[in-house]
Amino acid sequence: MNFEFFISKRLISAKDYKSSISAPIIKIAVSAIAIGVIMMLVSVATGVGLQQKIRDKIAAFNGHISISNLDNNNSQDSRVPISTDQDFYPEFDEINGINHIQAVATKYGIIRTETDFEGIVVKGVGPDYRWDYLQEYLVEGKLPSYNKEDYGKEILISQYLANRLGFTLNDKVVIYFMGDSAEDRPRLTAFTISGIFNSGFQDFDETYLIADINQIQRLNKWKKNEVGNFEIFIDDFTQIDKKGGEVYQHIDSFLDAKTIKQAYPSIFEWLSLFDFNIALIIGIMIIVAGINMITALLVLILERTQMIGMLKALGSTDWSVRKIFLYNAGYLILKGLFWGNLFGLGLLFLQKYFKLIPLNPETYYVTEAPVYIGLQYVLLINIGTLLLCLLMLLIPSYIITKISPAKSIKFE
Repeated sequence: MNFEFFISKRLISAKDYKSSISAPIIKIAVSAIAIGVIMMLVSVATGVGLQQKIRDKIAAFNGHISISNLDNNNSQDSRVPISTDQDFYPEFDEINGINHIQAVATKYGIIRTETDFEGIVVKGVGPDYRWDYLQEYLVEGKLPSYNKEDYGKEILISQYLANRLGFTLNDKVVIYFMGDSAEDRPRLTAFTISGIFNSGFQDFDETYLIADINQIQRLNKWKKNEVGNFEIFIDDFTQIDKKGGEVYQHIDSFLDAKTIKQAYPSIFEWLSLFDFNIALIIGIMIIVAGINMITALLVLILERTQMIGMLKALGSTDWSVRKIFLYNAGYLILKGLFWGNLFGLGLLFLQKYFKLIPLNPETYYVTEAPVYIGLQYVLLINIGTLLLCLLMLLIPSYIITKISPAKSIKFE
């Protein structure tokens, strides 16, 4: 082993090959490994990051699973209430993996100013509302605080609506609410803007406004124990389909449970395409890197034909000579991995902390390219690239077994 390692070190020494014909080919092979690693790291980090960011934004406004009354017919306006006197509320103990459940209600409204008006959906929330999802999107002001007794006047409005209608922090906002029938006169309620958020998700920013659920109950003439629907948050998003089915089995027959994947199928079908794209990029990069390494290895073998013959004449086996060249190839692969990780992770950290690459929120639902840097996938890319490239090199290294010591020593 020490002899083989010494020979491989000699084979790959800078002094030994920089002036040889294999030097540019080796540089190209190392560069191909590095570029391939950069592409794989960027594709996985941005693909997974975008998936997670969009999932979190949808969950921030809808939860992972929503329980509503079947009579509401999937309407965003909660017309038929649900009693909070349920076995699953306020704790859904029957199912593992559920970390939070909250009661909410929604109602259509119209914001009217002196020069403009805008139709919106007012989402009423209570003391059990999970604010941590919206906290990161808060750009100005503070989150409102609601309790069960008072009718809170503070609201949370999106930056999109505030800019469109000319509102600023602490402004008064008058919202007109439609009655249950055409004959009912609109009811108006004045609120104060306590905070402004920007989720970057255009569909939600131009639609939702957060208010006190007590106001929705008052406008709908509901009791204090009546709400529009329940939102459930789970621990593991990969289990959302399974948990959605379990929730449906544990609720009454007049209630319906729907996951956000069912509520927004087009978005999640689009997100699923990222998995295929990531796999395709990784496959192409590994094939390109492998082909370049095969080329470099064949050139090294041809360039060291006399050395191979001498080693065989001294009693080395075919496999021991093959291992020398595989050690050499492994070193070159590791060199490419080093530079690929250095530049790839450097680019990702720059994007993560300095937001250098913006995106159109109307197309991608985010304002900048999100980045997810996970140790597990970085290690998997590096180890997988090393092993797959070495496996690809086993076949071309077989040519060493066909080299005759007698002929190769005479080879010029």
